[in-house]
Amino acid sequence: MRIGLTFNVRRADTPAGATVGVCRDSAARRGILPLPGDDLDEEFDSPETIAAIAAALESLGHEVELLGYGEPLLQRLLSGPRPELVWNFAEGHGSGRSREARVPAVLEMLDIPYTGSDPLTLAVTLDKPIAKQLVAVAGVATPRWFVYEGDPASIDCQAVALSFPVFVKPTCEGSSKGILTSSVLYDLESLRAALRQLHEAYQQPVLVEEFIVGDELTVGVVGNDPPQVLGVMRVLPREPSALPFVYSLEVKRDWQRQVRYECPAALAAEDTRSVVDATLAAWRALGCRDVARFDFRLRDGVPYFLETNPLPGLSPTSGDLVLLAGSLGIEHRELIARILSAAIGREGLVSTPSSAAAPVTA
Repeated sequence: MRIGLTFNVRRADTPAGATVGVCRDSAARRGILPLPGDDLDEEFDSPETIAAIAAALESLGHEVELLGYGEPLLQRLLSGPRPELVWNFAEGHGSGRSREARVPAVLEMLDIPYTGSDPLTLAVTLDKPIAKQLVAVAGVATPRWFVYEGDPASIDCQAVALSFPVFVKPTCEGSSKGILTSSVLYDLESLRAALRQLHEAYQQPVLVEEFIVGDELTVGVVGNDPPQVLGVMRVLPREPSALPFVYSLEVKRDWQRQVRYECPAALAAEDTRSVVDATLAAWRALGCRDVARFDFRLRDGVPYFLETNPLPGLSPTSGDLVLLAGSLGIEHRELIARILSAAIGREGLVSTPSSAAAPVTA
């Protein structure tokens, strides 16, 4: 099968071994970004990750072409033989809440099958408040919250509906952009300052939600009809701290020293079942397909939905879904194969035996 890869790559002038993109924004240079460096390219993939996915697909017997993103992608699709399937993991440039939906929308317009969720799901899941509303209607718990849209006078009256501490993050970003250990706030004064800073830095609304003290969990799902939960992974700090643990950008950039991953998570059977049920309910409510990763906080047996990533990172050496799968004996090539099989089966391109993992049981 001819498979095309769509992607956004980190800038070529990123220093070798760096984990972040090169600063491209004057706001970052002025020190407005409340981060230990520039995170503007944080969602994008390294050349090594793109090469690893291509190599995995080729090892499965497919012909792979790198399509990229933007105008070069459009020109290629309109000017030459079209791929039989596109492996899509393009995040999209800019800060628009529908940027992840652009490539699938183009592919649908050209009637080209692709992996992963459709444009509506990619837009909805990137907009965290919309995603929270949908999963809440489906009966999944989520922290109480409000959205700050730039009016300082609105903060005090909205904040009274929540209990401190609260957590703040941009509404439409991924890869922990704008999420720090310092994102946990304990009083109204610090909340006001953080909201002004985040709103100016990211030029978008800011989500404020009650901070749930509890287990940090991430859940991987692959497949369709039915989707299969690969496993539930708990993220734990390596060193104790008086501050609440936050799986923040600083931590993810230094994950090998700062955290350990427990998969399967050592939870009570009833808690595992609650997390699995909440995950599948959120999957259905958001319309996910083929693959996604879900983040929860578990408190007193209740899993609180935080967000969903239907374009999870697939670096062969890092990324929560890859680490989760690896801990269960599913190596990178096999994970790629399972996602591909899910998309091929859903599109009805060929008849292939199912390679889905067995569902998690309590």
